[in-house]
Amino acid sequence: MSTNPDLARGDPVRGGPPVTSLVARARNGDKQAWEALVERYAPLVWSICRQHRLDGADTADVGQNVWLKLVEQLDRIRDPAALPGWLATTTRRECWRVLRAAHRPEAAGYGLDAENIPDRQSGMAEDELLRAERNAALREAFSHLPACSQQLLILLMEDPPMPYAEISDRLGIPIGSIGPTRRRCLEKLRQDPAIAALADAGA
Repeated sequence: MSTNPDLARGDPVRGGPPVTSLVARARNGDKQAWEALVERYAPLVWSICRQHRLDGADTADVGQNVWLKLVEQLDRIRDPAALPGWLATTTRRECWRVLRAAHRPEAAGYGLDAENIPDRQSGMAEDELLRAERNAALREAFSHLPACSQQLLILLMEDPPMPYAEISDRLGIPIGSIGPTRRRCLEKLRQDPAIAALADAGA
């Protein structure tokens, strides 16, 4: 049996600290908390750089500037749960800074801007970016659920599906309460600030 890969990947789903806790600790100079933030959201930054077709050196430049800006702005972020959206916006701005700089004469022909990327490739890159942002927000929201709710959702997403009777035995809950509990868990996920921030950004 294997769990859903999007939820099984990364410490946030397996009991890792929520971003609100990591931000609070990082603000107080906790090096481990800062490193955990970078490790958790580096794939999101990388994905956006890939969307803009930056090479390795430019991607490293963008990443360095994004994390530097986060250090400078960490105390000013009002809602730490919305950090993925802040990082996505900041990374996009940094990517466009690099692309604009590449338009100087000696860098003619470097890269492609959004208007010149073929529609199909642009759409694929956008889909990848949205998946990265969605998965980051989902992992963050999932980490806010009680441990019992996390365990239930993980079992419900087993592939192949696990029978309700087995879930009931494992968690010690009545079969009839599994469905209603699942609905409540999903509703909590929808209302989580991380998911709400992503929805607002999409709107």
